[in-house]
Amino acid sequence: MARIRQPIVTVAGHVDHGKTSILDKIRGTSIQSGEAGGITQKISFTTLPEKNILERAGVVLDKFKIPLKIPGLLFIDTPGHAAFTNLRKRGGSLADIAILVIDINDGIKPQTAEVLQILKANKTPFIIALNKLDNISGWKTADSKLSIEAIENQAVNVKQNFDEKFYTIIGALNSHGINAEIYSKISDYTKNVAIVPCSAETGEGISEILAMLAALSQKFLTERIEVGEQGKGVVLEVKKDKAVSYLESILYDGKLSTDDEIAIASFDDVVVTKVRNIQEALPLNKGFETKKDVEAAAGMRLQITSREEILPGMPFRVIDSKNTVEKIKEEFAEEISEEIRVDDEGIVVKADSLGSLEALLVLLRQNNIRVMKVGIGPINKKDVYVANSLQEEDKIILGFNVNLAEDADVEELKNVKVLSDPVVYKLIENFGKWKESKVQEMERAKLKELPALSKVTILDFVFRNSSPAVFGVEVKGGILKKGISLINKSDVKIGRVKELQEDKKNVQEVASGKEVAISVPGVNFERQLEVGESLFSDLAESQFRKFKEHKALLSSEEKKVLMEIAEIKRRENVTWGV
Repeated sequence: MARIRQPIVTVAGHVDHGKTSILDKIRGTSIQSGEAGGITQKISFTTLPEKNILERAGVVLDKFKIPLKIPGLLFIDTPGHAAFTNLRKRGGSLADIAILVIDINDGIKPQTAEVLQILKANKTPFIIALNKLDNISGWKTADSKLSIEAIENQAVNVKQNFDEKFYTIIGALNSHGINAEIYSKISDYTKNVAIVPCSAETGEGISEILAMLAALSQKFLTERIEVGEQGKGVVLEVKKDKAVSYLESILYDGKLSTDDEIAIASFDDVVVTKVRNIQEALPLNKGFETKKDVEAAAGMRLQITSREEILPGMPFRVIDSKNTVEKIKEEFAEEISEEIRVDDEGIVVKADSLGSLEALLVLLRQNNIRVMKVGIGPINKKDVYVANSLQEEDKIILGFNVNLAEDADVEELKNVKVLSDPVVYKLIENFGKWKESKVQEMERAKLKELPALSKVTILDFVFRNSSPAVFGVEVKGGILKKGISLINKSDVKIGRVKELQEDKKNVQEVASGKEVAISVPGVNFERQLEVGESLFSDLAESQFRKFKEHKALLSSEEKKVLMEIAEIKRRENVTWGV
């Protein structure tokens, strides 16, 4: 029978709902920068051995008659969104199972909803850690630190408060297509997601979380966690420590030895390199130990001989007689094209790793946003050039947890919008706002090609009677522009405004409420005009229809002027502009 490895567990959820605190409580440590051994850098993984699970969760495992068969649990701990989105492998998530942390007092937030979407898209099984029980007014923690015992022993009003919060969250999950229930009441785990109420502050419910992870892994993941022959892994991050570069990686299948040759995927080809040094993460974040070889599942730091750029989130495979470079290359090409599909037109998107990029693409597609070009790493000169060549409403680059590279062309950037955010829902929200304002801006640009909408009233200032007639007007609505053609309320053409003068200075246009002198050639003021009458900008029927089409962009004053012009025109032709 094949050996089974530790299931890989990832912790995700909304910022401030307590992901890191729960992980600290699970491993029974709190990493501090001044710790012995100088562990100043955040380690991205924690191994919890079988012995430790039995110590921490034995009471719950016994209570529910769950024998422990897995050799331990491997937790992934990376900042923010990366906790689950960076972790990709062929056919789904690198994480075998996830813990979704929700604050019982706060409920489902946008980031929680986002995590739910990605867990569903990746078909990743998960449990919900309903955190911050200790913040419920009057809550008393059970001596056993079991949440199911604590719930039963609360005062009536506290229990009622808990129930209200609990069932509100059950309802909210239901609206996201998730049927959830407290773990102790579930008889069929294929139909319900297990909720474990807990407190990272007091440690209540932590043993129940560990027991649930073990039970669900053993029941549903045994095939998935069987170890195969070929060494397979994923690069989480590329890090530097005292001028030495290493790859923080997870080995999720097979075995890896020093001097093995591995192939690491990239967008264009593969990087073939020898493994120079392997440091395996010790249990409970006790640092690293240099090893000749490691077996899955393991968190490790790899030093390699190649100096080529390695992208975070990329998969790697051990090369051997059965798994040649050519075969691996084909697999990677298929895997990346399968996960990273682009459209014929759309926007440019960059992310900090392959997994982040794929998670972003899933959510962009769900929001019907088309993507034409993708990449990993900072937003560079090439990205800006590509974005600048796109149609006006696509001249934007979305950066997920990446910033602008130093080589990005400032001149080209004048025409391109760059939006970057470490939180996907904010990125998509900001894109939506930009798109809306961009479409409005483009529609307004179309309106600029049309005559200005204007209504003026003639004042008792006639400076010249004709050749050209020069007289004073007050702008009563819209904007009066130089070159505009005017009609009176009987739809008689008066003439074109040749000049505008405000305070004896020539101007191009005048806003509503202003008084100006205008000159109109070909008009005899005494014969054709009178003080107090109103004049309007002349519109062709097609121009009126264009205005009507973009009515939302007009001010209420401009809409009023437009309707007055329509009324004038319809006296002769009732269907004008309809």
